[in-house]
Amino acid sequence: MSKYILNKTWKLNLLFRYLSKYILIQRMNNLFKAFNDPTRREILELLKNGDMIAGDIADHFEMSKPSISHHLDLLKQADLVISVKQGQFINYSLNMTVMDEILAWFVQFKTEVQKEETLVSKVEKPRIRLLINKN
Repeated sequence: MSKYILNKTWKLNLLFRYLSKYILIQRMNNLFKAFNDPTRREILELLKNGDMIAGDIADHFEMSKPSISHHLDLLKQADLVISVKQGQFINYSLNMTVMDEILAWFVQFKTEVQKEETLVSKVEKPRIRLLINKN
């Protein structure tokens, strides 16, 4: 290959890595912004139990429907929530793929020893016995 093609390929590779990192940072910023608000976290808790329409979600809060719509929009921008229009209603559900990605991202910061300790603690739960004196 010519020197020109190698140089151009190297620059494209570098640009791709930079853009990939930038997109990941932007995505994580959107996720943390979505998690930052207690109302949005509560909406995620509601959706944990199953799909809901916007009106049913709004009924759980003492705020206007446009405010709930704004919170749902931010959750959609972060890809935490999926919306599907069904007739005149919009059905919302959790995007579990993104949840798995978030967990994987957090786990990367654990050391191998911490990961092993976590696995062991899940398997071997300590048992405590209470001895009661009946005297």
